[in-house]
Amino acid sequence: MTVKLSLASLKDAAAKAAIPAYARESLTPGILHFGVGNFHRAHQAIYLHELFNQGKNLDFAIIGAGVLASDATMKQKLAAQDYLTTVVEQDVAKSAATVTGPMVDFIAAPDFDAIIAKLADPAIRIVSMTITEGGYFIDPATGKFDPKHPAILADAKNPDQPKTVFGLIIAGLKRRRAAGHAPFTVMCCDNIPGNGEVTEATVTGLAALFDPDFAHWIHDNVAFPNAMVDRITPATGAREIDITRDTYGIEDQWPVFCEEFKQWVLEDNFPLGRPAFEEVGVTFVPDVAPYELMKLRILNGGHAAIAYPAALMDIHYVHEAMENPLIRAFLARLTHEEIIPVVPPVPDTSLEDYATLIEARFSNPKIGDTIPRLAQDGSNRQPKFILPSTADRLAKGLDVVGLALVSALWCRYFEGTSDSGKEIIFNDASAERLQKAALESRKDPLIFLDLDDIFGAVGKNRLFRQRFGEALTALRSHGTAETLQRYLDGALGN
Repeated sequence: MTVKLSLASLKDAAAKAAIPAYARESLTPGILHFGVGNFHRAHQAIYLHELFNQGKNLDFAIIGAGVLASDATMKQKLAAQDYLTTVVEQDVAKSAATVTGPMVDFIAAPDFDAIIAKLADPAIRIVSMTITEGGYFIDPATGKFDPKHPAILADAKNPDQPKTVFGLIIAGLKRRRAAGHAPFTVMCCDNIPGNGEVTEATVTGLAALFDPDFAHWIHDNVAFPNAMVDRITPATGAREIDITRDTYGIEDQWPVFCEEFKQWVLEDNFPLGRPAFEEVGVTFVPDVAPYELMKLRILNGGHAAIAYPAALMDIHYVHEAMENPLIRAFLARLTHEEIIPVVPPVPDTSLEDYATLIEARFSNPKIGDTIPRLAQDGSNRQPKFILPSTADRLAKGLDVVGLALVSALWCRYFEGTSDSGKEIIFNDASAERLQKAALESRKDPLIFLDLDDIFGAVGKNRLFRQRFGEALTALRSHGTAETLQRYLDGALGN
């Protein structure tokens, strides 16, 4: 027998899943969160769920918010099940389902006025976000705020009717200041170096376009703590919905599957107070940067490193990529020889042990994480996860054979077919121009590096250009598998 997930059916769901120990009516909102996707529901919402189960911080429930047309679909599905979510943790040795309920409402586009009104509510003390790495209007080549983006210019011209997350935050802060309410804390939960600082730069950068004085006020009065967040959370599809129904007896329209491991490292800068996250495993530190760089370069960089060779070799799942001896060995050598040597030390942490943990996490067959998910949005991810390591090595006079190969694999991927001739489906806002550059690079491999907004100074470096050209030529002449073998044998770049 299956039960349709709702507050009314919670007791029935308890037969095969853990359910909240708290009642919905005991919760009051204290957080508004932009970007209610799978990662948020498997991460921040889980930490709150665990606190609520202890009877603590019940005044920090979540109100979801979304500015994209697709967010209306998410709201509809979650509202139909009283904003409950089934989170299925899958480790190699066990699996377990938990019904979570820290969200109490959801406001989605086009109801932007309601979002601003809620942001102005003094009960909201934290505004958090998971809007993907590409959602911050940052120029990939410079790493700085792009004031010329069309969405930013539109909000600057119509600040009273904003459509972006950042325009809405500014409008909410203005209304709070006018009413005499203290500003909320803005907490970024996306994988971006210095994510709090990046968020502040975008908020103040937009405000400065139409109200420079208020931009200064934001800088002086609003907290933007940096954070490092980590949990592998694949997209939800028919597989996950079927498992949730068939294994746990719950009909959930949008369950979340994730690994057992989770991590959150956070700076403690919350002037209006915060949940006692440290009691459920969050690490508070004065400086997140070392943890953040470790994760972005080893885990996220590792994802990027295996995504494109796996896609070119027609491998669908991440754990299957790790079962391929060439890809596994490529990741290991790249990580230990080229990436770790330019990762700064992390307090009380062995980078080698961390890399071993990441390899085990990638190999988990139960997660069902996919190569297409890892390969998406490379125009934003390459400049954040791969090219910084490349730039650091070049600045130290070190070789970049493996890292240049990762970039060459990305170029080869954007030619649009795998080594077997299978069509590759792209998921990248810049896909059209990336494919155009990749196809043109068949005449001259270095044409791809003319994407200055992505490669920046790295793309002009003589050694990088040489290694990239050698790798791309090898991929086209010998295929992915043989090129990986040449790299492992030390024959690539010699």
